[in-house]
Parts: sequence; structure tokens; C-alpha cells
Amino acid sequence: MKKRLALIITICLVVIGIVLGVVLTRGAGPEATPTTVNVTRGDIVKTVLVDGSLVMLNKAYLSFGATGTVEEVLVDEGNNVTKGQVLARLDAQSLNSSVKTAELQVEIAEAQVRAARAQYEIAQINLDEGGLGESEEVLEQRVDIAEASWETAKMNLKIAKLSLASAKLNLEKAVMVAPFDGVVTDVTITEGKEITTALLASPAISLVDTSEIEMRGFIDEIDTAMVQLGQEANIILDALPDEEVKGEVAFISPVGITLAGVVSYETTITLENPVAGLRDGMSATAEVVIERRDDVLLIPNRAIRGTLQNPMVIVLVDGQEEEREITLGLTDGINTEVLTGLEEGEKVVIPAAQERQDGFFMM
Repeated sequence: MKKRLALIITICLVVIGIVLGVVLTRGAGPEATPTTVNVTRGDIVKTVLVDGSLVMLNKAYLSFGATGTVEEVLVDEGNNVTKGQVLARLDAQSLNSSVKTAELQVEIAEAQVRAARAQYEIAQINLDEGGLGESEEVLEQRVDIAEASWETAKMNLKIAKLSLASAKLNLEKAVMVAPFDGVVTDVTITEGKEITTALLASPAISLVDTSEIEMRGFIDEIDTAMVQLGQEANIILDALPDEEVKGEVAFISPVGITLAGVVSYETTITLENPVAGLRDGMSATAEVVIERRDDVLLIPNRAIRGTLQNPMVIVLVDGQEEEREITLGLTDGINTEVLTGLEEGEKVVIPAAQERQDGFFMM
């Protein structure tokens, strides 16, 4: 038993010795080579993000303006149509009859106007020439009566023309036409379907104009002051990540909206080069360009030490570390422009993670 205990103690002492040896010798080797990056030249862009979606401006939800039975449906979903193209028709036999009746009434009224005018002109001639052997008073009465009849006939003609216009309008309401060039997105009617008064307000055919599209989103109140009308934007689409779409800020709402406790402002960005495959409602993120600097000295933000007022870096010169004050310019959140203190090609030391956590300035 004593031998077994002694063996266990010996093994434990050996393990402890090995661990102590590792710990004591860990820092005894040569110092680790610091991580460095080169000071480079490049372009830097400061942006503000706008999250939103694409919106096609022209949409139409078409319905008939009259009741009746659907006689023809001339388009299907996905069809391209042109402005004025007939999309569907109602059986308009009764409406056609109403138009023809109204046209006949106009013709009759026009004839009555011509006849009344002729009677007036004859009565006026008789008055002027003292004809028919009647007194002037009687002739004047005949002129007044003829003139009144003429005015009545003209009024009846106006009423007949209004009735004709109304009949034609009702006939037009039985024919559905495209209000603009576009694509059919939905068809809810079929031939033979009865369009009742209750269905007049329901869309029968829906269209969208795919040629006019913009992005609408929201800017955080913190960034609003930096964004101006006319600023360029790069639009990134979740569904088309390889497409490069350019845009321009066209509108910033003066009225804020609170979303999840954060005040944001609705923003509209027009698309300068719409690409194939864009769809209404696609998720999009716009990088609005606030400021840009080309061909400037750049270092990564993680290389910067010190404070906002006194930024500095550690430069590796002939294998020796040298602390150096620098003047900073524009930053994009990852890299920062260096105005003074460094030259292209110099190596700056990246602080260890622990150093950065111990109070070093990080942009």
C-alpha cells in the first residue's frame, strides 16, 4: 500500500514539474514579431446606409365602369401591353343600342333646330316687309314665338348631345384599355363572368409599368444632417448581389417616423441605370456617398492608437518600433486617411487585442 501511494505522489510531482516548466519558459524565448501593415494609397468613401425596397411608380388596378357579362378577356398574366390596348370587353349589346338611339335623337333634334330657325327667319322677313296683310303687332308676336321655338330646339339639341355623350361613355366603360405601357400582373375575370354592381370596385386586371422604378427607405436621424438632395448612391440588391445600380437622392421627408423607438426619415432614391430583373418590393440597401477622397494615404483603423485629439501609430523602422503622431482625415469606419505623419510604404504596427481593450483609441 505504501509503495502504491509513493508511486502516485511521484507521478503527481512529475506532472507538476512539467507544467511549471512550460509556464516558466513561455516568455523566455525570442519576442514575437509584431503584426504590421503597409501604409498604402487608395480611395476612401464615407457613406450613409439607407435600408428600403424598390417601388414601381405606375400601377393600375383596372375594373369595368358598367355592369354586364364579360364577353372577352384578351390578355393573360405576364403579357406586355401598350397604352390604349383593349384588355377586356363586356357584352354591350344594350349599351350599343343606347348609343344608336341617342345618335338618332341628336339627328332629330338637329332637324328641329333647322326647321325652327327657318320659321324664325320667315317671321322676321314678314315683319321687315310688312307681309301677310297683318298688323305689325301680330307680326312681331310671330317673330317672338318663332324665336322662342328656335331657342327651345337648340336646348333640346344640347340635351340630346349630352345623352349621346353619356351613352358613349357607358359603352366605353364596358371596354377595358391599358392606361400606359406595362405588364399584366393579375387577371381575376373570365369570359362569361357576370359583373354586378358589387364587383365594380374590385380590380379585374392589374398592370405595372416596369420602366419607372425607384428605391424608398429610411435614414436614421443621426445621419440625416449629412444627406443632401442630389448625392449619388450605390444600390445593393439582396436578390441581385452582382448587379451595380447607381442612384441619386431625390427626396428626404421633413417629417420623422418612429420605428422601433428610433426616429427615421423617409427617403427616395431614383435609379439611374435600372437593370434587368428588377421587381417591385425587392429589398435594397443604398450607400449614399457623403464624401470621397481619391489617391490618399490609408491605414486601417485598428492601427490607430491614442485619442481623437492626439492620434498616433507605432511605426516599424529598421526593426525598431517608433511612436509617431499623425493627422487624420476621412474615415469609412474601416480605413482612415492620413494627412501628415506617415509616408507610403511605411509599416505600422497593429496593436494586440488586449492593448486595444486597454483604452487605445479606435475609430
